[in-house]
Amino acid sequence: MDKNFTNAQRAEVLTQALPYIRDYNGKILVVKYGGNAMINQNLKEQVMEDIVLLHLIGVKVVLVHGGGPEISELMDKLGKKPEFIDGLRVTDKETIDIVQMVLAGKVNKSLVNFLEMKGGKAMGISGMDGRLIEAKMKDPRLGYVGAITNVNIECVQDLLQKGYIPVISTIGCDEEGNAYNINGDTAAARIAGALNAERLIMMTDIAGLLKDKDDPTTLIPEVTISEAKKLMDDGVIQGGMIPKIKCCIDAIGHGVKNVVIMDGRIPHSILMEILTDEGAGTMVVGD
Repeated sequence: MDKNFTNAQRAEVLTQALPYIRDYNGKILVVKYGGNAMINQNLKEQVMEDIVLLHLIGVKVVLVHGGGPEISELMDKLGKKPEFIDGLRVTDKETIDIVQMVLAGKVNKSLVNFLEMKGGKAMGISGMDGRLIEAKMKDPRLGYVGAITNVNIECVQDLLQKGYIPVISTIGCDEEGNAYNINGDTAAARIAGALNAERLIMMTDIAGLLKDKDDPTTLIPEVTISEAKKLMDDGVIQGGMIPKIKCCIDAIGHGVKNVVIMDGRIPHSILMEILTDEGAGTMVVGD
């Protein structure tokens, strides 16, 4: 912090945050975490600090994470070439074993460790634990990539009730015990909906929803579901942003109050969104 920043100014910042702290105390916030914010070590530390701070002021934070780059890295080391169809990883029997190792093992436990080191109380689970995420095969061409059929949220509610930050890796299973690779945004939307979360924050590698995808100054700060659908029809929302917006609409349809798509590369963007009137990224709200 700037040495010229006086104690009085620090106190002023805290008092300005008070109304937001009051509004979010006891409320559920789901954070979908991935992308550059997860790869850059300094950013990762800041995100974990933000989550622990929110946890300590009484916000019930649930962290849902991906780990695509780490999966590709291990596949590369094992001499297995990643293959994608429509942006989804083709997941054969060998690949789903790698996905489980990376997501439920290395990535999940490292995030839990980070949160604990920052003073939080965290517990890592996968979508297979307590049959949290039930799934079926999405498309035979993709192999073990799952479409969510049901969410059993009790185990997450139990952890929140006992004061833990649940850290969830997005692997699902079916009745036969097959494991499935689940899209992280889709899983976060369904989990947030099942929890009736106050807000879902989706951390990405862009500023938010842009009128011109090549111009960050054209950020749209807030959009309703009907406006978002029109922007999709008009071709303003395109490419990888389409499934993200569909996940936002899905989350609100399942009971989430609102969803924010934000740039995870900006330090402390979560705190700016939750504890200031400035906000960060694009908020998607119901009509």
